[in-house]
Order: sequence, then C-alpha cells, then structure tokens
Amino acid sequence: MTVLFTMKKIVLALFVNLCLAFFVTGQSAINHPLGELLDDTQTISYRGSRNYKFTERSDLRVYKNGRYVGLQSKIVSAFIIPGWTDKGLVYEGDFYVDQDTNRNMAQVALGIHEAIPSSFIINSDGNLTMLIDNGYPSFRSFPAFTNQKIKKGNVWEAKAMRAVDPLSKGIITKMPIYVQYTYTGDDIYNGEPVFLISAQWATRYNTGGTTIYVDWGGDKELSAAQGAHKATIIVSKATGAALVIRDNVDETFIYKDGNKYQYKGTISLFTEYPPAIDRSKLIAALKKMDLLDDEEAEKLLQRPVVNAPADNDNSGEPVNTSEWVSGGNPEKKKKSSEEENSSNSGKTSSKDTNAKTEKLKKQIEEHQAKSSKSAAPISVDNTEAGIRLTIQNLQFKADSSELLPGEEKRLDQIAEILKLADVAQFLIEGHTASTGFEAGEMKLSKERADSIAAALSARGIGSERFICKGSGGKKPITSNDTAEGKALNRRVEITILD
Repeated sequence: MTVLFTMKKIVLALFVNLCLAFFVTGQSAINHPLGELLDDTQTISYRGSRNYKFTERSDLRVYKNGRYVGLQSKIVSAFIIPGWTDKGLVYEGDFYVDQDTNRNMAQVALGIHEAIPSSFIINSDGNLTMLIDNGYPSFRSFPAFTNQKIKKGNVWEAKAMRAVDPLSKGIITKMPIYVQYTYTGDDIYNGEPVFLISAQWATRYNTGGTTIYVDWGGDKELSAAQGAHKATIIVSKATGAALVIRDNVDETFIYKDGNKYQYKGTISLFTEYPPAIDRSKLIAALKKMDLLDDEEAEKLLQRPVVNAPADNDNSGEPVNTSEWVSGGNPEKKKKSSEEENSSNSGKTSSKDTNAKTEKLKKQIEEHQAKSSKSAAPISVDNTEAGIRLTIQNLQFKADSSELLPGEEKRLDQIAEILKLADVAQFLIEGHTASTGFEAGEMKLSKERADSIAAALSARGIGSERFICKGSGGKKPITSNDTAEGKALNRRVEITILD
C-alpha cells in the first residue's frame, strides 16, 4: 500500500511539473525531455535505397467518345541502381514496357525488352529531378513529404509531375499535378514498419482558368485533359521509399480531332527488393570454366557497397548505406579507398569513365595472357548492378547483327551460367568501336544485344528476363586508334542484375 501511494505521488508530481513548464515557458510539455514520451509526431524523410525493382501496372477500362473499346493492361518495369557521382546520389535505371490492350485497340506484347534509359535524383523530401528523361518514371516527386513533424490526420500539399502517353504513340506529355496528402496512420507491411498516407489530386491540362499549362514538347495533338485521382500509399519508415501506391483513376484526354478517350481503373506502383542471388553457384561455374581464379572469386562473393560520403548527400544528412546491402557481412562493408573506387566500375558517369576503362582493359589483358583456349575471352567483374560478363570481339557479319559460326561454345557457357541465377533478370548492352557514325553505331549495338538475347533464349532462358540496350561507341574501354583497340571495344556486356 505504501509503495502504491508513493508511485501515485511521483506520477502526480511529474504531471504538475509538465503543466508548470507549459504555463511558465509558453511551450508545449512535449518539448521537455520527459515530454518525449508523450510525443506522437513523426517525420517522413526519403533516405535512399539499395538496388531495387520498380513496377508500374495500369489496369484501365478505355472509352472512346463514351463507348467502351477495351481493357488496357500496361506494365512498366525497371531495375534501379543508386550510385554516387559529382551530382550526388543518382539513380539510374533501364525501363521497359509490356502492354496488352484487349478488344478493339492495338495489342503489344514484348518478349525481349528494349531498355529505355533513365537517370534522376531524389531529395529527402521526395522531390525528383530528372537527368536523363525518356518518359519514365511517369510519376515524379510523388509522393512528396513535408519537413514538419506530423501526426495522424495531418494534411500537406506538394507539387508533382506526371508524364503520360495515353494512346501509346511514343510521345510523352508532362503535366503538373498538385497533390493533397493525409497521414492516416501506421502499420506493418512485409514485416517492416510503414506510414499509411492517402493522396488526391485533379488532372487539369490546358483546361482554362487562372493557370494554363501546356507541354510544348509533348503531344501536339493532345488538346486537354481532366480527371480525378485518389491514391493510397505505403511508405517505409526506414527509407522513406513508397513501397506500394494504388491510384484510382477517372481521367479523360481530349484530342484536336475531337476524339475523347476516358480511362477508368487503377494504376499500381511497387518498389521491391529482390532476394540476393546465390553467388556461390555462379562463382563455382565460372571457376570450372576457368574464367576466375581464387582471388577474383573472393571479390565476387558480395555485391559492392554504394559509395556514400557521409557529408555529401542530397539531403544534407548522413546516409546509412549499410541498409542497402543484402546478405552482406557487416565486417566487410568497410573498404579501402582503392576498393571503393573499383566498386563503382558498374557506373558510367564521366567521373568514373577513366577508372572503369583501365580496370576492364587490365582484366581483359590478364585473361588473354593466361588463357590459350580463347583469343577473345569472357571477362568477369563485380559492379553495383551485379556480376557482369564481358564478351570480347564477338564475331558478327560485317555491319550486321548476325553471328558467324564458331560462337556456339561461348554462348553455351554463358547460358549455363545464367541458368544458375534463379529468377534474376539480365541486362545485355551492346558496344561498337567508334567510327564517327553515331546513329548507325547505336542501332547496330542494340541489334547485336538483341541477337545475343535471342541466342540465349534459344538455349532455354525465358526471353522476358532480358533487357537489351545499345550504347554504340560511347563507352570505349580503350582507344579506337588501332585495330586492336577497336576489337576490344566491340563487345557485349551481360549483367546479372542483383
């Protein structure tokens, strides 16, 4: 009884002191150290992310001039890779589109995917700045966060941008949107604490009023657009990444020929962190094929950590990159400056080009020196995107994407390796020597990447797992001044995305 009475006195004294603090100082008691126990406010901040897969799925009923014409199912996906450049933390990805519109409208179904490059920066408040813009991601600066502490029921507004191509014409039109957000509560999603947020906004494109916006670089046949969106958002408390967004859409696009297209349904966006591939199986196969020695095999055991200078991020706050490493040994995350430089070899920023060139050239020369079995080896290196296989000097017909006889053995080897990568996707990037005809080089390098993907698909790997891109002669690994240098620059790189 005495103990209970004493505890009551202590609690009462604390309450009185907190009340006095409020009346005497004019400040809320939650600003007092003891008041932190009563503070139910939180801050949402985007803190970056390790490699992730992004998916945007649209399931929309389509009406033309009020008449139902079909169901449009469209999936836009990308594997996004963060890396540090002179611009700060930059996200790079290769987007690809699968689209299937049923009934009367055109159908598009892709097997091997064509890469659509993208590069952007995301600040701590969610604001996104495009560096390479080919229309994706379609939602920019969405969701965006307030820098104020919030609690359940709080509302804030922020500007965002949306890129649309309603008729899949290949012409992107950008529309500003003004979004109202409401913090609705907390929950657990896939075992991780999350914020629950609702959002709503209206589509208003060239509809008159006090503010008229027209994208003069967009579809000139698009006259106006209007509609309504209501979305629910699940945001990770750890990273500020939007894990799931479900947008309910009712939107109409009006064209200059008088036709009106109405879209009703949902657009869903997902951020996923795929499980790390079993590198031990890949390494064993690479060693068996004499493509790795023991030292190289050790370096491939873990995906490199993204270099993140603590005093040089986009938000002005230190970034904890340990969260970006999947399945890694924390003791191995600290590396020397030399190792850190080499771990960025997968990036293609101008700052890293020379280091990447010298590193890959050295690897190729070492493989050539120790291997009498192949004059044009398969070299292996570790990048932020995943393990990369570089196939040197593939033999194609002149100015063609048709492979010459004699490449079957290397393709068989590569297929055997890729089959061990579980459900991973593969980025195939074609390169040519630089001869001064940039457009032709880009086209040829893309066609050759497609050709390799088709050859590997014929060896039992699903075509939907390949993302293909061409870089022409823009990423040489050595000088084009000699025939030997040009031969080294003619290559195909296959990255097992991890």
